[in-house]
Amino acid sequence: MSRRKQYKKQPQQTKAFINPNVSARIIEKSQYMTRQDIQNWRRALGMARNVESRNMAPIQLLYKDILLDALLMSQMKNRLLKALSTPFMFQDENGNTNDAITNDLQNKRWVNDLCKAVLESIWFGHSLVEIIKEGDNITTKLIPRENVDTVQGKVYFDYTDQTTFIDYRKADEYGTTLLEFGDEGDLGILNNTVPHVLMKKFAQSCWSELCEIFGIPPRVMKTNTHDPAMLNRSEQMMRDVGSAAWFIIDTTEEFQWGQGVSTSGDVYQRLIQLCNSEISMVSSGAIIGQDTVNGSRSKDESAQNMLQQLINSDLSLLEEAWNSTIIPALQKLGILPQDIVLKFEVTEDISDLWQMTKDSLQYYDFDIEWMNRKFGLNIISKKANIFEQDQSLSLGFNKDDFF
Repeated sequence: MSRRKQYKKQPQQTKAFINPNVSARIIEKSQYMTRQDIQNWRRALGMARNVESRNMAPIQLLYKDILLDALLMSQMKNRLLKALSTPFMFQDENGNTNDAITNDLQNKRWVNDLCKAVLESIWFGHSLVEIIKEGDNITTKLIPRENVDTVQGKVYFDYTDQTTFIDYRKADEYGTTLLEFGDEGDLGILNNTVPHVLMKKFAQSCWSELCEIFGIPPRVMKTNTHDPAMLNRSEQMMRDVGSAAWFIIDTTEEFQWGQGVSTSGDVYQRLIQLCNSEISMVSSGAIIGQDTVNGSRSKDESAQNMLQQLINSDLSLLEEAWNSTIIPALQKLGILPQDIVLKFEVTEDISDLWQMTKDSLQYYDFDIEWMNRKFGLNIISKKANIFEQDQSLSLGFNKDDFF
């Protein structure tokens, strides 16, 4: 009997299975790209918050749809990549860095995937990851979020069939090869961006329609519509003239445009700008580099500082996830030794540090090795005092010979 037939929906009975290979048993489903609106979002939100019959699939599928928005994707990638590119180190209980483990895991794909899953739980609400270890080869597999109910702790093989599932928190593999990140029932910050992305799509669609109508005005021909020969001749003529919209009316008929609000599309542009600003506020905490008319360097620097605070918070979340969840699991699998923790290198504002260092050079001596390492300089030795050199040259003798 095939696996699909074995787990066929039973009308009167609900079955729960515990199996370590969770990701391989998920049934892939095609996602149809249909038009989404605010009503669809409210419906999906209600299903995700329904205590009696919770269904997380509609809201998670909606998240995949809104990620097609270029601004949202760029803001999300900007924040994720800044955190993922921050160097980390593994230290023992005495605070000494284990260079061997650090250098080995810095370039591992599965390490980056685990960090990405932790960070994406901020956006999507949760991440459920399966670690697959085959000999020395380690890979990770993200369980599709539309198949996971974090409140009841269930993974559905088919998210359209809620009678066949895995109670993953009761599985022996939970906490070892099956790792969970995020809070129960959390819908993530993407839920706050959904209405703005949908309204932005609506404004773009209306603006596009405005361009289509008024950018290439339709053509009108008057003819005797009761004469088939003249009507056919007029239709052929309108087809041959160009690709713009056209229509034919009778000589006794009259066509007029309805008088609406005169606009060149600025109303749609302002709505799109508003939605972009709201998306940026949710994603980065500020509007970064978008308002080129009213923007300024000070505003952009303040926005960058706000973004850096969010990235520092993301790094703290990563540290907590590694030290409390990932490292204990890797120790059980024999991948990492005992008494080891992960730490991220503290990020510094090099420009401010350089300014303070430069202002202090006239009062203090700095370690040459530290300056070369910190600022990428190539200082060989300390330079002689310029004032003393100038004085000795102007007087024609060395100051040590004066006495």
